[in-house]
Amino acid sequence: MTPRHIPARGRRTGLLAATALVGSLTAGLLALPAHAATVTIAAVQGTKRLSPYSGQQVTVTGIVTAIRSTGTSRGYWIQDPAGDGNAATSEALFVYTGSTTPSTKAGNRITVRGTVSEYYPGGSAEGGQSLTELTSATITATLSTGNALPAAFTLDAASVPDTYAPDAGGATIEGLTLSPSTYALDRYESLEGMRVQVSGTGVVGATTPYSELFVTADPAEHPTPRGGTVYGSYASQNAGRVKIESLLTSAFPVADVGDVLSGTTAGPLDYDDFGGYGIQATTLGTLTDNALAPETTRAQAAGELAVATYNVENLDPTDPQAKFDRLAAGIVGNLASPDIVALEEVQDNNGATDNGVVAADQTYAKLIAAVSAAGGPAYQYRQINPVNDQDGGEPGGNIRVGFLYNPARVGFTDRPGGTSTTAVSVVDNGGTAALSASPGRINPADSAWNASRKPLAGEFTFQGSTVFVIADHFTSKGGDQPLHSRFQPPARPSETQRGKQATQVNGFVKQLLAVQPSARVVVLGDLNDFELSGTVTTLTSGGVLTPLVNSLPAGERYTYVYEGNSQAIDHILTSPALTSYDYDIVHVNSEFADQASDHDPQVVRLVP
Repeated sequence: MTPRHIPARGRRTGLLAATALVGSLTAGLLALPAHAATVTIAAVQGTKRLSPYSGQQVTVTGIVTAIRSTGTSRGYWIQDPAGDGNAATSEALFVYTGSTTPSTKAGNRITVRGTVSEYYPGGSAEGGQSLTELTSATITATLSTGNALPAAFTLDAASVPDTYAPDAGGATIEGLTLSPSTYALDRYESLEGMRVQVSGTGVVGATTPYSELFVTADPAEHPTPRGGTVYGSYASQNAGRVKIESLLTSAFPVADVGDVLSGTTAGPLDYDDFGGYGIQATTLGTLTDNALAPETTRAQAAGELAVATYNVENLDPTDPQAKFDRLAAGIVGNLASPDIVALEEVQDNNGATDNGVVAADQTYAKLIAAVSAAGGPAYQYRQINPVNDQDGGEPGGNIRVGFLYNPARVGFTDRPGGTSTTAVSVVDNGGTAALSASPGRINPADSAWNASRKPLAGEFTFQGSTVFVIADHFTSKGGDQPLHSRFQPPARPSETQRGKQATQVNGFVKQLLAVQPSARVVVLGDLNDFELSGTVTTLTSGGVLTPLVNSLPAGERYTYVYEGNSQAIDHILTSPALTSYDYDIVHVNSEFADQASDHDPQVVRLVP
């Protein structure tokens, strides 16, 4: 699952769009004076995030710098080339024309009358920033044509502060005077709508299906060895990340992390809720392909047990065979055919069709057949079907966690009794721990698992040793405020449920170790939270589990790239008895425009 819920793309769609537009029109009518005030663009923008002229009609003059002529969010940007000399005030505005193609051209110096509006992309409830813009606008005069465009402001390590945002204790920062030399968010806000540029910038977030990518204006900011930028902490959000989109008719570049946009990329600085501030490029740099290659891990030795986790992103039999083949090739080739693979986001046999089907035997069978065709082992699987529509994820998909295992290398101890609603318990066999049901779900009726996947515990054997494996997929970050929120620091309410889930799994591991302190336990999966999070702290409480991601260099700790931030949200943790291990995150997806899944898998080779 993605860290935040991503709704359907579109800048103004549905009820929110209508409400925002009607609201701005109503405000304009209520405040309509006999003559609209003639003011500078800088005065409209003001020194704070909200315009002092919001809801009022104004007349402004500027040079048209760019035009958006497609979609339902058409319009154009105008900029005052002289400005007022105050770094806190933007010298540009977006003039919104809705679905009407603007009738002016770049380079025209025009006078425009319209109503000042504060528009919140995605709706104000999302917590994002607003855009100050003109609506219901009329061009009253074209003063000249063919003017040179205002010089673009350069975004780089010198101009973008390292500190991301002011701390308002979780309150809104809209009432604070902008300090663009102190905070990155203030710098971007002070440039809202203005022409900006980046030069020779590295790609830190691969091209998405929506023709966008992320670059960094500060390549020295928490770099990865492969060209990305690591999300290091809640206080170091990588201020140099900037989204790139294009207003050009030419094809958008297909870039991977580590590639470079050589030359200059320039255009007005825009904002939306899908990544925050970004450049709507009217000049796009040339892509330099640095040929980033997917990683391959080594094969396990005869005496090593290889345990992996892989989020396969809503896999179901209706997916193209090519997806199954690519996942299988990754498992066999890049992961070197692990002995056990915990899978997340396995969907039922008809995917998102919401008709009561919960079985996923066809999904597993199709993946296992693809693995075999790729030269891999004849995996078997174990899982428990969820209750219909009770585990979150894509409606109707009934995602769940499950195990693949290679019976030629490991055994699975089947114990009946595990159902979607039955809680597995720890059995004490004279000081040796066992599961009451294998596979079995951990306390599935607890409210911690409402609308979320339930952990699956399985009892495996390897060369005479018992290993307990617990597969997890904690609740997503849906509902959290974005890093670029107007509330700082952003609220992360989803952590509450993940904390409860971590408490449940931690408690179960403690039960195993209370019976058998030497029990070999592997907890793994998509935890949807960082190694620095309270979720992981809770999961490891009492020293019962060690997060293996911390054994890697800081620059290699990531399994997912979100809005240009490389971050670790998938994890493997082990109990104290498992001291001999070799751990590897295998980067095959997250850095690439062409992905089999949006997550990178990882593997640990253990000597039980």
